[in-house]
Amino acid sequence: MSESDPAVRPEMADRRSATAPGGTAAAPRRRRWLGWAVLGVVLCGAAATVWLAVERSRSAAATAVKGPAKAAGAEKAAGADKGSADGKSAAPAEGRRDSAGRKGGGGPPAVVGVRQVRVGPMEIVQAGLGTVTPRNTVVVRSRVDGPLRRVLFREGEMVKAGQLLAEIDPAPYEVALQQATGALARDEALLRNARVDLERFRTLLAQDSIARQQVDTQEALVRQYEGTLLANRAQVDNAKLQLSYTRITAPIGGRAGLRLVDAGNLIRAGDTTGLVTLAQIAPITVVFPIPEDALPPVLAQLKAGARLRVEAWDRSNLNRLATGVLLTADNQIDTQTGTVRLKAQFANADGALFPNQFVNVRLKLDRIEDAILVPPAAIQRGREGTFVYAVDEENRVRVVPVKPGPSTPEQVAVEGELAAGTQVVIDGADRLRPGMRVEVADRSAQGKGGQRRRDGAKKGDAPAGGAPAAEVPAGAAPGSAPSGAPAAGAGAAR
Repeated sequence: MSESDPAVRPEMADRRSATAPGGTAAAPRRRRWLGWAVLGVVLCGAAATVWLAVERSRSAAATAVKGPAKAAGAEKAAGADKGSADGKSAAPAEGRRDSAGRKGGGGPPAVVGVRQVRVGPMEIVQAGLGTVTPRNTVVVRSRVDGPLRRVLFREGEMVKAGQLLAEIDPAPYEVALQQATGALARDEALLRNARVDLERFRTLLAQDSIARQQVDTQEALVRQYEGTLLANRAQVDNAKLQLSYTRITAPIGGRAGLRLVDAGNLIRAGDTTGLVTLAQIAPITVVFPIPEDALPPVLAQLKAGARLRVEAWDRSNLNRLATGVLLTADNQIDTQTGTVRLKAQFANADGALFPNQFVNVRLKLDRIEDAILVPPAAIQRGREGTFVYAVDEENRVRVVPVKPGPSTPEQVAVEGELAAGTQVVIDGADRLRPGMRVEVADRSAQGKGGQRRRDGAKKGDAPAGGAPAAEVPAGAAPGSAPSGAPAAGAGAAR
């Protein structure tokens, strides 16, 4: 058989392929790559299966959450189709009101606090921080030395001028008084004898029995005794004065402080601590500074003889402690602070003001009638100036530009288009935008409208989310929703 025979060609071809270089390795390599490909397909299929399972679980959860919303949407669409078939407008009142409520920025209405605008008199007040100062303050000291025998006052009590406060042992000063009195009596006797001798010498001189020089000498002796007598009398008075200093009395009336020396101690006239401090607190004064720019109107009022009213309030500005009048202003301005000090006087009969107490002072300068008054918290500031948020009858806010004027901690007088009774926002204004619907936190300020909304909320005629209830058409069954109104719970789902 030859190689050209057809029966022999396949066998020879197989033999050549088996004996060809690299022929034995080609078949296993092909099978290996085929196995890797199958493994990759299996892994991809497993990953796809896991991903589909996860997506199906998420889709089921989302469907469970959005089910009520879809049901409400379906009911709303059905109502719209029904209204279109009847040839009537299908826009529900609830939808209109809810879209209007989201005009200011979406979501439920913002809860705000409001206060009504008031029109009335406004006093121009200059405020300042003052210090209560006693009208007079005295440190009671001893003027003589000696042991303190008795203390006759109680700490903190009110004492009167001239009242006996303490006693020092008077024995040494009584002895000194007796010595001065004895010297005075001796010199008085010498003076009387010298005067008698002078009269005798004058008689003898008239009879020309003695010389003129002897009479002149006797006259000089009499004048000498008269001078000595004056000195002795002064010594007696001084001894009496020193003796009186052993009784320490109150130089002024006022409140006694804490006792600084106890009975039995030796006190001296040079002691700096003293025995006690007295402070006159009725009347009492308050010293407070004001800016130098506010001084001209104050001085003008003082020159005109006006009695400017001054009020002292506590540190919280909540309680008025006393009412007084302005006395005077200081004679110079403090260059470091740019302020000038004023002094006011208060009767303080009830003792409400205490020495060195810090108080808030309000100086009444003038009075404005029919001023527009708003709370200080209502004033807002923006790029275009100061304004307030006013709430209208539909519970929408609008911007009203105002110009602040005189103010107190409770109210500010403003210039603007505000009427008495207008509600202005005092809390929650940072979340507002013009035209935004709000909900007033203080229900009592809303009057009957707020009561109706509360009643509606109890009956369930208002959807969740705070939107107003839609009007029920005439002839509808009681408790049924109007055509196109969303089902209960739709507002919360949104």
